[in-house]
Amino acid sequence: MTQALSPEARRDWLRLARAEGVGPVTFDQLIRRYAEPGRALEALPELARRGGRSRPPAIPTIAAAEAELAAGEALGAQLICACDPDYPQALAALDPPPPLLWARGDASLLDRSIIAIVGARVASAAGQRFARGLAAELGQTGHVVVSGMARGIDGAAHEGSLEHGAIAVLGGGIDDIYPPEHRDLYHRLVAEGCVVAEHPPGRQAQARDFPRRNRIIAGLSRAVVVVEAELRSGSLITARLAAEQGREVLAVPGSPLDPRARGTNDLIRQGAALCEGVSDVLRALETLGGLADPGAAFKGAAVITDSDAALTEKVAALLSPTPVSRDELVRATGREPGAVAAALVELALAGRAELLPGGMAATA
Repeated sequence: MTQALSPEARRDWLRLARAEGVGPVTFDQLIRRYAEPGRALEALPELARRGGRSRPPAIPTIAAAEAELAAGEALGAQLICACDPDYPQALAALDPPPPLLWARGDASLLDRSIIAIVGARVASAAGQRFARGLAAELGQTGHVVVSGMARGIDGAAHEGSLEHGAIAVLGGGIDDIYPPEHRDLYHRLVAEGCVVAEHPPGRQAQARDFPRRNRIIAGLSRAVVVVEAELRSGSLITARLAAEQGREVLAVPGSPLDPRARGTNDLIRQGAALCEGVSDVLRALETLGGLADPGAAFKGAAVITDSDAALTEKVAALLSPTPVSRDELVRATGREPGAVAAALVELALAGRAELLPGGMAATA
């Protein structure tokens, strides 16, 4: 769904996205239920109370939202809401998509055919050379390359793709330049490509922000190429998210004697396509199926049955640190899906549950 938000509704959309306890899944459920962000904001305190919270969740004031909008405007950045017509279609196909993005530079690149190249921060010279060359060749065949502006493979991928189209997704705010030695690269990306961030301007990235950053990298892409990665690398998280999202995953093989090849070799062992050059990526794209309906989220008000105190507590008791599907909770409670969804939203706003993409939930 696309719609033109009024300035007030855009401000409320931002406030709802920044409210305490409201992640992408909770945001999606609230918009589905209340249609308008202003109505959802009004409902938050009562929903959190019903979930067992003793005090209302923190909601940004109108002044705070206007200050963020002004900060973004001062940087020349554009706020793109998930219901906007210019929201990236590949990202809109996620279930659910990030509620909003800040974009600085050429935002039209976000709707081109995008390939992610990611890998080790402490990368070998050969790995960086491969990433740089692959990015340049993909650009020459009409593709835009996205990465995370980290050291190593990410930086090399950006350098190789700048001439034809480069996108960087940041873990912090749109002005969070990290690592510091990539300051010149950042400004080149703003001038010649596009920089994207989910968090407000001025926000410095924290460790917990990078999985969400990686989800956006995967979500923007038709395929993800992992060049070098150890077995516990964040690049493998990006690859896993891409596979879950129906994107193609490719990995560059390496020597079994190099720890940086263990992650990529393991991806190939698990079924990722082998990548030795641009022809492998293009071949993988030929067989890639279509993405989900971009209009799947934010369709407006849906029929959602109210929860009740007994159901909310029953759902809370069924949750654990191990994620469980909403369908399992419906079976365990014997209640209709809408009521269980309502109970989960209340628990999330109370800080007692974490709602995850793919219809999963766990204790917070």
